Amino acid sequence: MRAVRIHKFGGPDNLKLEDIPVPSFRDSEVLVRVNAAGINPVDTYIREGAYATLPKLPAILGREVAGIVEDVGDGVSNLKKGDRVFALLPENGGYAEFVACKEENVYPLSEKLSFSQGSGLCIPYFTAYRALVTKCRIKPGEILLVHGASGAVGIAAVQIAKAYGLTVAGTAGTIEGMDVVKKVGADHVFNHREKGYLNNAVAAIGGHGFNVVLENLANVNLGADLTVLNQQARVAEETQETAEVILRGIESGWVNPVISREYKLDEATEAHHDIIRTTGARGKLVFKL
Repeated sequence: MRAVRIHKFGGPDNLKLEDIPVPSFRDSEVLVRVNAAGINPVDTYIREGAYATLPKLPAILGREVAGIVEDVGDGVSNLKKGDRVFALLPENGGYAEFVACKEENVYPLSEKLSFSQGSGLCIPYFTAYRALVTKCRIKPGEILLVHGASGAVGIAAVQIAKAYGLTVAGTAGTIEGMDVVKKVGADHVFNHREKGYLNNAVAAIGGHGFNVVLENLANVNLGADLTVLNQQARVAEETQETAEVILRGIESGWVNPVISREYKLDEATEAHHDIIRTTGARGKLVFKL
């Protein structure tokens, strides 16, 4: 199979497209033929060696994929060859034509979504759900500010919050990004490159401050965020969790990932440059195989 691997940690030029054997899989695992693989900022941190847990080298990056079940281990009971699925890969491996996944991390992919959309479910939606629902315990009628709402996690947060009955203000850094935030359901949209945008956001919701802020760039914005919260407010920390609500959201129609661009595997260097350096996110970046 073809796969993008790194043999040493460092810059994007270390991403190499190679021919390697299809991975073996255990009794409790599923072999997935990958149709699309999500590209996430965390992949670049791992590639650079700047992450808390690093893989053994050589390594295939990629934390989420969507595709078709190619084969299953003897102990797998809920999946079969030919099933459309999306999968979370805690140990990486997504930038490849095949990947072996633990059954517990593989979920059915509805026909309502494309494979590219399916490869953008795990990291963005699980992260946003855990931040807003598990950690911040959002409630109907509350007011949420999503900083960086045009990125994949931000879009997921807007969709989840609207489904839970919140009023949502979202920010983006370009006109195109602001249009994406509007289309996915935000009630108020602001350009975070403009002076005074936070004051304008507070004014738009009546001047009382936000109940919750989802901050996608805390090292830059957190200090300012803390000035626009009300006294009982919460700021979300992001990580991953449960799929049940997301699966129901897909069927209900409110989970709808926005794909910004599809890359080929041999464009991995460009993709890693773009996800970090491009100004103005407009959805999810994925590899289309």
